[in-house]
Amino acid sequence: MARTGMEFHRSGRVNWLRAAVLGANDGTISVASLVVGVTAAGITQENILVTGVAGLVAGAMSMAAGEYVSVQSQADTEAADLETEKRELDIEPENELTELTAIYVSRGLDQPLARLVAEKLMSRDALGAHARDELGITETLRARPIQAALSSAGSFVAGAVIPLITAWLAPAAMIVQVTYATALTVLILLGGTAAYAGGASVTKGALRVAFWGALAMGISAGVGKLFGAVAS
Repeated sequence: MARTGMEFHRSGRVNWLRAAVLGANDGTISVASLVVGVTAAGITQENILVTGVAGLVAGAMSMAAGEYVSVQSQADTEAADLETEKRELDIEPENELTELTAIYVSRGLDQPLARLVAEKLMSRDALGAHARDELGITETLRARPIQAALSSAGSFVAGAVIPLITAWLAPAAMIVQVTYATALTVLILLGGTAAYAGGASVTKGALRVAFWGALAMGISAGVGKLFGAVAS
């Protein structure tokens, strides 16, 4: 939780929270849907577990790779912008001072005070001042691709393990029902926790995630039954 003076803000959680919740939700929904779908198709419990483990591994790798590529692209863009800004500060420092002053004027400071603030900030850390106030790049919100990839993969595995364990422990005749109920419970908890951490409505967050999870598992069960009937 980012802190400013005596106030607490949630903006510092945005990047890691998004990746963690997305990964856990995707892990639970993907593997639960896979388990429900193949169970409805009529395969054995052993094959269900093998399929679930394969889905867990493939999903975790996919989440990590996708998150890394996405956030790395953002990091590359930030690095290029910072390099351009650094070059401009070396070549035209006075123009950059004028530019920063104009930014502060647009935010409500009068011209003399805006100029003074810009001079003070640039004398201490010119690139940092322009990165923050001109480019919107801060240390708290800066792209971290490896952290995002590991967070997504780890949270995917954490979410996917639950329906796998459920399918392993549940009676063979009740795998679909038990997996469905367990996954929905987990999704409600995940949605509510994410909403609470982000300062949003816990009820809305929980129901939103549960709805889409239920829909995904329902469609998977329908497809599984359809293909199971065709195969038989």
